[in-house]
Parts: sequence; structure tokens; C-alpha cells
Amino acid sequence: MAGVENTVSGSAGNVVQAGSIGSVHIHSGPPGNLVPHQLPPAPRVFVSRADELTELDRWHEHEDHQLLVVVSGPAGVGKTSLALRWLHDTRDRFPDGQLYVDLGAHADPAQPGEVLEWFLGALGVEAVPPTLPQRQALFRSLTADRSFSVLLDNAASAAQVRPLLPASPGCVVVVTSRWRLSPLGLDGARFIEVDPMDLRASVELLEQVVGEPRLADEADAARELARLCGGLPIALGVIGARLSRRPRRTLAREVDELRTENRRLAGLDLGGSISVSAVLDLSYVDLPPRQARLYRLASWHPGISFGVAAAAAMVADDVGEVEDDLDDLVEKNLLVEVDDDRFRFHDLLRLHARGQDDTEHVDAVHRAVEFYLDKAVVADAAAIPGRPRVGPRFKSADPEAFGSRAEALDWLDHERDNLVQALRAADFHGWPELVWQLAEAMFALFQRRHHYSDWLYTHELGVRAAQLCGERTAEARLRNQLAVAFRNLDRLDEATAQTRLVLDLAGEHDLGSRATALKRLGHIHRLKGEFDVALRYFREGLDAETRHERVRGIGLTRRHIGELLIEMGRTDEAIAELQESEALLDNVVDKARARMFLSRALLNASRFDEAARLARSVLADVRDAGSPLHVADAFELMGEIAERQGDLAQARDHHRSALACYGESFDPSADRVRARLVALDRNDDERTPDVPPQQQPGDRERHLG
Repeated sequence: MAGVENTVSGSAGNVVQAGSIGSVHIHSGPPGNLVPHQLPPAPRVFVSRADELTELDRWHEHEDHQLLVVVSGPAGVGKTSLALRWLHDTRDRFPDGQLYVDLGAHADPAQPGEVLEWFLGALGVEAVPPTLPQRQALFRSLTADRSFSVLLDNAASAAQVRPLLPASPGCVVVVTSRWRLSPLGLDGARFIEVDPMDLRASVELLEQVVGEPRLADEADAARELARLCGGLPIALGVIGARLSRRPRRTLAREVDELRTENRRLAGLDLGGSISVSAVLDLSYVDLPPRQARLYRLASWHPGISFGVAAAAAMVADDVGEVEDDLDDLVEKNLLVEVDDDRFRFHDLLRLHARGQDDTEHVDAVHRAVEFYLDKAVVADAAAIPGRPRVGPRFKSADPEAFGSRAEALDWLDHERDNLVQALRAADFHGWPELVWQLAEAMFALFQRRHHYSDWLYTHELGVRAAQLCGERTAEARLRNQLAVAFRNLDRLDEATAQTRLVLDLAGEHDLGSRATALKRLGHIHRLKGEFDVALRYFREGLDAETRHERVRGIGLTRRHIGELLIEMGRTDEAIAELQESEALLDNVVDKARARMFLSRALLNASRFDEAARLARSVLADVRDAGSPLHVADAFELMGEIAERQGDLAQARDHHRSALACYGESFDPSADRVRARLVALDRNDDERTPDVPPQQQPGDRERHLG
């Protein structure tokens, strides 16, 4: 890498070596068939990279023509160390020698003609031709049928590399670059992307520099240091060198100094040229103005990764233009493409970009928050059409912007971290009107996919923001939504407190919030087994919905009443309520949920065939809606029907399918399914098929008005 002291051995005659950034050293001697050994020393500290070394060996063994490898990656990731390690390990495969040049990508890039003059001199040529084509021809003639390894370090472009390729198929050329040099693919190049090291390898590198006993004494601090260095060998090397020269300095002290983000890069500096910031600066200074601005502003994106549209919003520019600029930043290894058209910064590069002190960054963050809010509003409206909303942007939201409800929910889920971080950023910057609107626009996601920690976090901030804005209706709405999360988590006292506050806020002027709060209280008392109290609250909620003339609200409330009547053993009344509920609802999922409980009522009436037919229709409808938890409820119901009919094998299959719908997410309802499976597996004879479970599938109110 740049700055490494290079040596030349085994030389006789004229030897020319390109040292750091184009410096040239000429040694005179008699002409002859020289065997140059120009590689800098192998790295003394080297860990990991086993996969990359194995890949290089495999390519070299199986290629029947000249092997050209481009080793690329961000600054300081260890590209040159990897190349040198492999070339030193394989030097006996290249009996005609090794050539090396630092092409000086960032300071004063070496021109191909100059490099060929150096190489020809190293091969014993005293009279070097004057033109580039002549030098290329002579270099190819001298290297034909010979076996060299060539390391072209710090290349700036494919055009800089191509004239330096020897002619012999027995040669290997390794190119290192901070750019990907994708055009060399036309020349048959193989590509290795060198990623930052993982935590284990980072600690191992520190251990080699500092010593195992010292790291063993502060193992936790060593791991945290490795994490803060982001897997970059140059950063780990700076820390290791500083600790080596100060043997009494604790690792915990280093951690404290690096943990503050705006001071971390300054802490990764040994003075002189050994500085992480200085290395990263080399990649930044050559950026065109548009790309430099994008690099700076995109680093303030609220979440870890982002798409093209979000980046375009941050710089207030055309998506097509920004897409090209993002591709260039990826090519220059200043961004990582983590998925199709999705990008992220390495941690230290993000800090470096933010350190360029762009005064526009707060405006860029505001544009990002508004971008996510606008998209979330549209997705929320598409995921559950017809649900009343408070936010002003819902008035112009086009629910047809997404192809389906499932697609809208998938977008919300995919962008969940960015939405949460956008809300956090809005709270940090003091934009409460954006905070509560974002919280409201994420309810469909939480209601259908149940990410409870994010649900509680966003809605608690949303409630506070609505209070700051004097938005009483929004506050009531968010408290109602927060109560659902508490109730689903069996935190019934907190759920009750939220609904009581909603009733105080709503009074008689906000019938929609009042009706919802009354229904919430009905669910809470139902879970407590206080069925008569629950029924009274549901009836009051139905009255409020009727006065408010919300047809969907009336339909949902009658469904809740039907659910409760099932548990009270009033099956005929339940069937009537649920049939009326389905008739009132026009949302596919709402109607399916009404039929699901109607199926349960029919099951309790031992009308098995009708119950099974309805359950199958429910499964078909909710599968297309993008809510795995609704699918879980349908499978669980089908499992109960099979169990009541004595088909225990089918019952187990349905319950296993229900459990699979929960995935890795935490949901208390999954415990109920696990318990049912254990009971089925433990003893078939102990089952009590005529007694429905105490807690019904779906009573977690997956879909609410």
C-alpha cells in the first residue's frame, strides 16, 4: 500500500522500481536476462481472508490463460495486504520474477508510458522506446512465454491498467483499487471485493499487535474496540500501535474516546500520514461536485440502508440522475450496495461524510422524513382501506398506488427500520407534527405484523408529539392504537389507562375515538373473564358507532359482540350477529374475519362441515392480504375443527402451519399454539374435543377499526 518501503532484490543490470506514489529509483548494472523481485515485504500482521486466498488459488490453478484479478474495497480495508500475502505465498510459481508499481491513484497518478519505462528498465532494457505503443510492444515481447507476477497497486482506472498487461498466459496480474474497475471485466478480469473484517478477525488482529494477555484482561473492551473500528485494518492498526507504545493505557480508555461519534475519526490518528481520516479523504477529494454532495447528505439518512428514491429526496434531485451517482459511489467503494438499488455506508465512511460539515444536512433529513411519511401514508391507506385516519396527508393518498394490500404491507415491513429512525430523527430535530403523523401511518404495519417494541416506541413518541401540537383527536387516536399493543401483550392495566384517557379526550365531540375506546374496554374485560361488563362496553361502543354513522365501525363492533357471545355460550345469538357483521363490511379481510368467528360459532354448534367450509374460505382470503398472523388464526381454527372431528394428524399439521406463521417474531398467541401441539403430541386420549380452548384464535384483535 502507499507509504510502504519497497525493496528490490536479485537484480543485475538496470532496475527501475516505482515506490510510493510514482517515485522512481534507478540502479545501474550490466544488461542481462534479469529476474526482478520488486514486491514490498509481506504484511507482518495478517488475519482472516481465508476465503479470498482460497479463491485466488482456485482461479490460478484452473485458468488456462493469463489471470487478471481486481482486488477492490474501501480505503483502509486491506486490499494491498491481501494481494501481497498471496503473491508472497505463491512466489515460487513465478520463476521469472515479480514486478510492482504503486500507480498513485490519488496523488499524481502514474501514466502507463512511465510505468512501462520503469518495467522495461527492470527487465534490463537500456534503450527504452519513446512512444507508448513501442513500449507496449517491447514489454509484451519480453514477457512472452515467461512467468511473472505483477502487482499494480492503487489503480485509478481500467485505461491505466490495460497497457501494462503482459502477453504470457503464465503471468498473473493483481490490481488493487478503491474503485471496482468494472470495465476490466471485458478483459477477462476476476473480481474480489474485500469487505471489512468480522468481529472475531478484528480482535485477532488487535491481539497480534498488542498481545494476547493484554486483550484477555479486557476481553469486552477489546470486542467493543473492534466494533468501533468497523473491521477496517487501518483503524485497528492505529489503535494497536497506540496501545503498543503506551503499555499502561487501558482498552476501556480507548473505548471511551472512540464511542462518541463526532470524535471517533479524530481518535483514529497517530499523527503524520497514519490517519484514518487522511486515508478516507483521498477517496473524497476527487469526487465531482454532485457526487460529493450526495455522499455528504446521504450519510445523514435516518436509517442504515436506503433506496434510490430516498436518496433523491434528500438531495432534491431527479431519481435517474441520483441513481447514476449512487452507482458511481458504489464503483468507488464509498457506498455498499446491499440489495438491488439499495445502499448503505460503512460506519467510518458515514462518519467521514458527516464530518465534511455540510450546512444543508438538516434540510436533507427533513426531506427524508417527509419522503418516508408520504410513502407510509399511501401504504397504510392501501393496507387497510376504509379505516378512519386523522393525518392531513391521508386526504390525498391514493390507495391504488400499491398493487395489493400485501404489497403495501411488505413495503412497510421492508422499510420498518427507516420509518422508525425517521420518526426518531423528527423527534430529535423538534418536528412534532411529523412525529405523530408517522406514528399513525405505521399502525397497519404493527396491527398486521406485530413488531411490539417499535409499536410502543413510536406511539409513545407520537402521543407526546400530538400533545405538543394540540392535536387532541390525533392524541386520542394514537392512545387507542397504543392500547391495542398493551392489551396484546397482556399489560391490561396500561391498556385500561390509555383507553380511559381517550374517553376523557374524546368526550362527546369525538365519537369515533370514543367508540373505539369503549370497544377496547370491552376486549380488556373479556380477557379478564368479565363477560357481562365486556358486553355492556361493546353495546355502548355500537351505540357510539351508530351515532357516528361509521358503517365499518358498526360492522366490526357487531363482530366483537358475536365473538363474545360465542364465549358466553349464546351460539344462536352469536351466529346472527356475525352474519350481520359480514353483510355490513366491504373490506376483504374484515369480511373474512367475520366469517372466521362465524365458523367458530358453527363449530360450537357441532355443524362441522359448514364450519370447515367457512374456515377454508377465510384462509384463502387472508393469505392474499399479507398478514401472516391472520393466516395463523385461520390455520389454528382449521386445526380445532379437525381435532373435533377426530382427525388428529390433520389437526397437528394445521397447528404446525399456524406456528410457522409467527416466524421469529414475539407474539403471546404463538405460545398458545405451542401448548396445543404439546397437548396433542403428549396423549391423544387426554384431549377434550368438546370443550373449546379458553382463549380463541384471533381474540388478539388483529384487525381493528
